[in-house]
Amino acid sequence: MSERGHRRTQVGVVVSDKMNKTVVVKVDRLVKHPVYNKYIKRSVTYKVHDENNSCKVGDRVQIIECRPLSKDKRWNLKQISE
Repeated sequence: MSERGHRRTQVGVVVSDKMNKTVVVKVDRLVKHPVYNKYIKRSVTYKVHDENNSCKVGDRVQIIECRPLSKDKRWNLKQISE
């Protein structure tokens, strides 16, 4: 896959692989609370295009932003880390 301009990449964990050619990936980030100065874990889920159905639940994956592929899918699978 050739790189086109600036496309965001993120690392997350696969939480669902029940759909065909699509996996759901949960990405966690730490946010500092404005008053208590403690770090809070915030997470967001993305639907990711997986052309070969190669991901399984629990895999750590790297995803890259792309054009809209469907109503919800805007991310492609870049590589499987673990």
